[in-house]
Amino acid sequence: MFGRDPWGGTLEISNADSATDDDRSRDLDRGAMMRHQLDETQQSWLLAGPGDQAGKKKKKYVDIGCMVIDRKIFMWTVGTILGVGLFIGFVMMIVKLVPHKKPPPPPPDQYTLALHKALMFFNAQRSGPLPKHNGVSWRGNSGMKDGLSDSTAKKSLVGGFYDAGDAIKFNFPMAWSMTMLSWTVIEYRAKYEAIGELDHVKEIIKWGTDYMLKTFNSSADTIDRIVAQVGQGDTSKGPSPNDHYCWMRPEDIDYKRPVIECHSCSDLAAEMAAALAAASIVFKDSKTYSDKLVHGAKALYKFGRLQRGRYSPNGSDQSLFYNSTSYWDEFVWGGAWMYFATGNTSYLTVATAPGMAKHAGAFWLGSPNYGVFTWDDKLPGSQVLLSRLRLFLSPGYPYEEILRTFHNQTDNVMCSYLPVYNSFNFTKGGLIQLNHGRPQPLQYVVNAAFLASLYADYLDTADTPGWYCGPNFYKTDVLRKFAKSQIDYILGKNPQKMSYVVGYGKKYPKRVHHRGASIPHNGVHYGCKGGFKWRESKKANPNILVGAMVAGPDRHDGFKDIRTNYNYTEPTLAANAGLVAALISLADIDTGSRTSVDKNTIFSAVPPMFPTPPPPPSAWKP
Repeated sequence: MFGRDPWGGTLEISNADSATDDDRSRDLDRGAMMRHQLDETQQSWLLAGPGDQAGKKKKKYVDIGCMVIDRKIFMWTVGTILGVGLFIGFVMMIVKLVPHKKPPPPPPDQYTLALHKALMFFNAQRSGPLPKHNGVSWRGNSGMKDGLSDSTAKKSLVGGFYDAGDAIKFNFPMAWSMTMLSWTVIEYRAKYEAIGELDHVKEIIKWGTDYMLKTFNSSADTIDRIVAQVGQGDTSKGPSPNDHYCWMRPEDIDYKRPVIECHSCSDLAAEMAAALAAASIVFKDSKTYSDKLVHGAKALYKFGRLQRGRYSPNGSDQSLFYNSTSYWDEFVWGGAWMYFATGNTSYLTVATAPGMAKHAGAFWLGSPNYGVFTWDDKLPGSQVLLSRLRLFLSPGYPYEEILRTFHNQTDNVMCSYLPVYNSFNFTKGGLIQLNHGRPQPLQYVVNAAFLASLYADYLDTADTPGWYCGPNFYKTDVLRKFAKSQIDYILGKNPQKMSYVVGYGKKYPKRVHHRGASIPHNGVHYGCKGGFKWRESKKANPNILVGAMVAGPDRHDGFKDIRTNYNYTEPTLAANAGLVAALISLADIDTGSRTSVDKNTIFSAVPPMFPTPPPPPSAWKP
């Protein structure tokens, strides 16, 4: 049987599949009913979800990008983190707000303690109107008519420092002392500041430089004279009142104090130029004063170069006490400081001229005094100073050859300090005999200790572990060991078990050769001879000259605490300047810096050694 297929073609209906219309109608009704029941069930699933079928609430999730986590877990985690953070912050706030004791800083070492005292010596040596905070109760205003009462000078020369146990103002060692103190401030400013002595040492330097500016026409570009000395010490012409014959407190002086001028004094002029130039770097933040110092230094150095001669001719008063052997070393020393203060290479050219070095004794290696740094011979200090230039700036041609020579000779000087090379004898107690057993040895010892310690700091700052003595290599610690051994001797580690710095330690000299310290400060005026009884007294000085380093022991480590023997008990300005230098270089003071020395301040006025490279070209743009 065929029927019509509505989609085309024929539809064959077999007999097997044939059914009555009623049967087909019933089948269709059951299918529709089943589809209707299924649709309701599916719809209920879609609308309610599987959770509702179990009678539970739907879980919520949080998508944090890299993962999907349960919302409750997420909120619990965030809350925990915030809570812990708030707790830690609260604890830290309590720790900061609640007062608590900081651990005390370590006690100062012996070098720092001695340094505080050594600086006070300069306060005791001041001449002129003293500041209220001078700190030396038995000193008062003195020398208030210096220069004004002299028929030659006719100008105020008030101020400066008395040299030693007398009241003479020797400008040559005074200038050297100010140069040394300025050098230490330039290198170790942070140390001075850390122990509260920076303002003090700068005040000492300025007291000296203010006075030096009075000793010549500091406002002029060209000068023709300098004051070399105020006061007189020669007693060979008989018992006439002067600064050596009389034993008086400076405050009571009533005799005439002559002024000695010089018109050809290259050594004094170059040394004073060095002092003012070095101080100008110390006071570089006070531009007006620094410029004034530089201007004066230029005039002095120019005068010294043009008017050749020694400031201490034979037979002069100054030759008896501070005789200068030559002026060539001052030309090198002063030229180096003038270069650092101005940046003008013409000064460096003078300081590094081979002929200048030769005249200064740079090649006198066989000399018994080679390498001994003093107020008279500045060559060893000049060589260390110019080795610094080579280590840190390396200016190259045309200076390199002589700078390398100075550097090598500085190494040789450091080698000479070591006992193994027998360049100098040592006492049984360990003190180096730089003046070959002659009296007053300590002034030379402190200078050597300073150069050794400073040079070790230079090498460390340049990342150089040591130096060579011939084929033998020595670490920088060897230099510091030498320097410490010498200063330790001075501070009491010696056969006498005595400190040679007054006021330091339990045992120190009590009868210092010093007029002001030996005469009571009791309001009584003692005349020229009236103080003789105090000079001859066996009793200890009534006034303690704190910080004064005395002349020192003899070559057998012996010492006599006798006021009348200046070879043992007299202190000097130059010796204490060397002591301060050695102490500040050795002092273990935390400055927060990786290096001990200030590498760059001394080069503040020095221009770049080479032309500044041009800026890179701008970026290419299409």
